Amino acid sequence: MTRDNGWNNLINYGLGQSPLRGLATARSPLVRRKRISSYDRTGGNRDHFSIPRNKWTTIAEINSPGIINHIWMTYAAQDKFAGRKVALRFFWDGSDKPGVIAPIGDFFGLGHGLHVNYSCAVLSASPKEGKALNSWFPMPFRKGMRLEVLNESDKDDMPLYMYLDYEEYPDGIPDEFLYFHAHWRRENPCDGLSRDEMEKTPSKDWLFMEKHLSGEGNYVILDIKGRGHYVGCNLHVTNLRFTPQWNWWGEGDDMIFIDGEKWPPSLHGTGSEDYFNTAWCPQEPVREPYHGIVMGGDANWAGRISFYRYHVEDPIPFQKSIRVTIEHGHANRRSDDYSSTAYWYSNLNSHDELADLPSLENRMPPPLMHFEGENS
Repeated sequence: MTRDNGWNNLINYGLGQSPLRGLATARSPLVRRKRISSYDRTGGNRDHFSIPRNKWTTIAEINSPGIINHIWMTYAAQDKFAGRKVALRFFWDGSDKPGVIAPIGDFFGLGHGLHVNYSCAVLSASPKEGKALNSWFPMPFRKGMRLEVLNESDKDDMPLYMYLDYEEYPDGIPDEFLYFHAHWRRENPCDGLSRDEMEKTPSKDWLFMEKHLSGEGNYVILDIKGRGHYVGCNLHVTNLRFTPQWNWWGEGDDMIFIDGEKWPPSLHGTGSEDYFNTAWCPQEPVREPYHGIVMGGDANWAGRISFYRYHVEDPIPFQKSIRVTIEHGHANRRSDDYSSTAYWYSNLNSHDELADLPSLENRMPPPLMHFEGENS
């Protein structure tokens, strides 16, 4: 598509402007709003897809140029940690590699396989109990797309309800529009001090005394080649240490290496909570448009933690590669369970080297430790 005709049509439609200003702009007659949903094709009220267990099932397919602008989903698996037992993957323009692959909860910003209510500018989990999942990330495609779901819950023929709202562009999508990607990964546990080593070492020593001058050993949120821009992540930590001693899981600096640069990178942060735009070892939930705390953990920062940071106003561009990392504790001294979903826009093949979805066993959250030795 040339910039002269297609690009102007998209600008006229309101893309590239602020959402509120764009509301007053006349829409191009060439653009058609469409939807794929799970409504009952017989006219009844069984408005869901039945998803069989243990195989990828296609629930949406489009064979024309377009842009997804909203997805709503909910599903009826009731077993614990169902958010990790159900997974999604999107394929763009006939590629045999998914551009999006993640557990369903993590894709929509929820960690640990759990559901809670929260909202931000691009994702939300709405009532009841955070089980109504929404995405407003724009997702362009030039030839078509396919959405698949994997059900590894305890429920066979799991009911899944869906709206996939998109715009169809008969004249095609401009070259300037990149492909949306999202990828989930996990490290459990991160490679730091053992529990015994941490108990024997004064907290001030492993919090402040160790020097880290390379970025090696950091938890990796995203590591890809290509051209595009990184637009953020959610990060989920299970604190694997339960102790009356100081048990803050953070102090890990974010380090984002662009186009192969060496340490120190041009984007070097000051601490885990700082990258997520919070401060002073916070725990209270906060849900801002572009950053927040969905889960703050238990007493003394034990238990399960979830943060998010989306670069909507400040995307991070790269021309050749990007490596988004964060220390797991200062100087990578802590050994907690880390998982994350990264979001970015890039050329179609930037995701070729990314790992596939881990097995169900390797997606499950670890038990929470208690002083009494009980697990939950």
